[in-house]
Amino acid sequence: MPLKLKQRGKVWWIRGTVHGQEVYETTGTHDKEVAEALRIKREAGIVSDHVYGPKATRDFSDAVGSYLEAGGDGRFLGTPTDGLLGHFYSWRLADIKQNDLDAAAAKLYPTAQPETRNRQCYTPFIAVWNHAVKNGWSDVRIWQRPRKPKGTNVVRIRSQRSGQAPVDYERAAAFISKMSPAPAMVMTFLFYTGLRPIEAFALEAADVDVAKRWLVVRKSKTGEPRGVPLHSFLCEWLGPLVERGGILFRGPRGEPYKEVQEGGGGLKTAINGARRRSGIKDVSPYTGRHSVSTQLVVNGVHPHIKDQILGHAADSMSRHYTNVPQKPLIEAIDTLPVPASWRALPWVAAPLEWQSKLAEGTGKRTDLEKRA
Repeated sequence: MPLKLKQRGKVWWIRGTVHGQEVYETTGTHDKEVAEALRIKREAGIVSDHVYGPKATRDFSDAVGSYLEAGGDGRFLGTPTDGLLGHFYSWRLADIKQNDLDAAAAKLYPTAQPETRNRQCYTPFIAVWNHAVKNGWSDVRIWQRPRKPKGTNVVRIRSQRSGQAPVDYERAAAFISKMSPAPAMVMTFLFYTGLRPIEAFALEAADVDVAKRWLVVRKSKTGEPRGVPLHSFLCEWLGPLVERGGILFRGPRGEPYKEVQEGGGGLKTAINGARRRSGIKDVSPYTGRHSVSTQLVVNGVHPHIKDQILGHAADSMSRHYTNVPQKPLIEAIDTLPVPASWRALPWVAAPLEWQSKLAEGTGKRTDLEKRA
């Protein structure tokens, strides 16, 4: 019988038998339209496999999905809309050649050193490919990796972009005190969760549970959802934003922030303004993630707990129970310090009322009123 959708709780499941192959698996979504699209793709894939064989039909997204289900490392794979997975998403495995992989690396990491391209593009791609070979979906192939420069006298000028190193929390507080309230809330959130900017921008209020001190990242860089603990400081002011519903963080005009790969998106103007006002030049959206990681190590948090908080490690338990608060992670995140000057910022007491005000806290943003 053809595959059909069955709802269990709020999640849609695919069930049925096609050409003798039984299917009973989750779509992982509450959206029936999305689930229907996945059902159609799954059924078409089984039919194509039966007629033409899997080597002629399997695409890169199939290989990545199977690789992750088998416990593969998804750290540098990206999502269906960005990164390596986004680039090759619907490409048939049989169509991908060496020059295609080289072009992907150049596009995804245009300024990176060969070692970085190898680690973040070639290595995860080859891991997925080799998994597909084991499944009988592709042929064994030797992939050429980027070569390192020869010689001991090769001098490289490394990027000195801000955000590549942590800062202490007193310095971060001084910087954020010079920001307008709306972007200051996002930056504060990054410094007390360790989320990537694009993950914070995509958060929905429904994914945040202030009472349980837990949130769920649905759109992660690895493509897997994960649970993240909430610092007690965030719980002091997130409530009104959660009660408002919809996208959690919005700019001064009430619009969602843009998602920009490896960048701060709509925070760029706010960051530049705070640099001028504070004189602090080494803070950017990614500084929060590096600072969380470093401070947790300094505080003696176990490396595995730290990696779970940052999304670097996921065991079978965390994969299946992303919505369940984990006490060890909550206790660990609460070791991050909160300077008195940070907690004393006026918007902490009334975030919605202060959202559209100036950094100095006086009046509306007239520059925004002119563009309205």
